[in-house]
Amino acid sequence: MRQIDKAVMALMAAACATAAAAGPDYAKMAHDMLSSDFRSKGPATVERVVQQDEVQKICSEQPAARSKKVDAKIEASQLKTIVYPADGVWLGKWEEGEKIAQNGRGMQSSDAVGSVNGGNCYACHQLRKDEISFGNIGPSLYQYGKLRGTSPEIVRYTWGKIFNSQAFRACSSMPRFGHNGILTEAQIRDVMALLLDPASPVNQ
Repeated sequence: MRQIDKAVMALMAAACATAAAAGPDYAKMAHDMLSSDFRSKGPATVERVVQQDEVQKICSEQPAARSKKVDAKIEASQLKTIVYPADGVWLGKWEEGEKIAQNGRGMQSSDAVGSVNGGNCYACHQLRKDEISFGNIGPSLYQYGKLRGTSPEIVRYTWGKIFNSQAFRACSSMPRFGHNGILTEAQIRDVMALLLDPASPVNQ
């Protein structure tokens, strides 16, 4: 998802949250406005904006006033959604993972339904030393595997973080790649290899 699309969704969510805080009638008006003024096109659907799941509602309505208890409840509920590879194969090909990390396309109105999405990882993270165009919203992941190792615990955590980041940090700005069907299981394997394979440029 492009940064502009994410920004638009964030603004609309903020508008809904503001309206909700002002009273139930204003919340309904905001919901009705979004429902009537925006049209689904391709994989970009109105439902993604106006029909938030329970976690999205909490994160939109209580961005700064959440208690530790609420955050813990979010993380516990999201942890249950993670689907780990049933065949025990955690890593794919780091070369494909690099392509996914570089690809910012996906789930936009101009995309065909069913088209392959990218992860756009470089929009938020540094991943390799020779890449000069990266964001810093998220932490640097350069030498991720080299620094953390590849123990079963780290491998499982890394998969879970990619699949649903909110299982480890409530209301994280990182997309829930697996939970929301942004990346396939095969793609997650490839991103895992990018992060953990010793031969990957991430770990050089």
